[in-house]
Amino acid sequence: MSNIDKRIDMHSHFYGSGLVEALMSRSERPYLRRADDGRLMMVAMNGEFEFTEHYHDYRVGLQQMRATGLTHRLLTFPGALGVELLPAAEIAETISTFNTGLAQLNKDTKGALIGLAGVPLADMELACAEVIRVRRDLGLPGIILPSNYFNSLAEAEEMRPLLQAANEYGCHIMLHPGLKLGQVLPPRPQDNVQFRLSAIELQSSASQVALTVILSDMLEAFPDISFQVVNLGGTLPFVFERIESIARHRTPDDPFPTDRLRRLWYDCASLGPRALEAAVQLYGADRLMLGSDYPIFKDDPYGHALAPARLSSAEKQQIAWKTAQDLWDRLAALREQKIRNSRLPLSS
Repeated sequence: MSNIDKRIDMHSHFYGSGLVEALMSRSERPYLRRADDGRLMMVAMNGEFEFTEHYHDYRVGLQQMRATGLTHRLLTFPGALGVELLPAAEIAETISTFNTGLAQLNKDTKGALIGLAGVPLADMELACAEVIRVRRDLGLPGIILPSNYFNSLAEAEEMRPLLQAANEYGCHIMLHPGLKLGQVLPPRPQDNVQFRLSAIELQSSASQVALTVILSDMLEAFPDISFQVVNLGGTLPFVFERIESIARHRTPDDPFPTDRLRRLWYDCASLGPRALEAAVQLYGADRLMLGSDYPIFKDDPYGHALAPARLSSAEKQQIAWKTAQDLWDRLAALREQKIRNSRLPLSS
């Protein structure tokens, strides 16, 4: 396969590798149940949906990839489900088994499927140990974390021990919408829930997450972590000029650091060509990647968002595969170097 034919989906989710059995054994959210008509239903934190093969059978996902022209796909632990928040005694072993299964899928599919792991967040010591195992031993590129931990600088501090552990071998971290430990779901909107909650509120929350990362010391304190903010960084491509204007008028000696937004990575999951064009203007194509949000959404991100976008051929190739490939190459080199350094004999 030539590089020009590559199309790498950098935002999808996977519920297999032992999670089905674990969720079938539960009776509190999140759990799986069999409906009267025989369908398998996921009772999630914020609703219920049919749990089809797309969610847990990687072979079905591979068929869907081939049908849409995708060559590689990043599968993540199901971040919005809240499984990683369950008591560690109940879920840590299941998460570890899932992560090991992701590493095996990568081998079985000759690299077509690449996994982002989960960690048991109810026990920070176990979470830190697991992220090190994920990077050092399994060779997975990184982990997914609930973005509610990054809604403010104070909340992000709770993750500092985990970020320190992740930095040890270099790590990619997707900051994905999800609750933090001890949180309950906020009240639902009174009407048009799917649009107000799943679009307007979600996009706003993604912007908050990006602001927290760039307005903190995280980029300097953890230089070997790459942070991925989903859905083009929320509303930032459309409101950053207002943010700059606010800073220019209210804190003229402290301008908004727009350039720091280019130190994060972003996917275009569930968005289209006009949004992607705006994101290229703000972040640059070398920080943008394809994203489908499969199996929740089943659009072809290349055909739906990238192909019709008013971008150059070079920019389209960059977004289709090169940004992701450059990221994988960087992470692989970091891991190799850090493992090699850890084996050096102690100086006398």
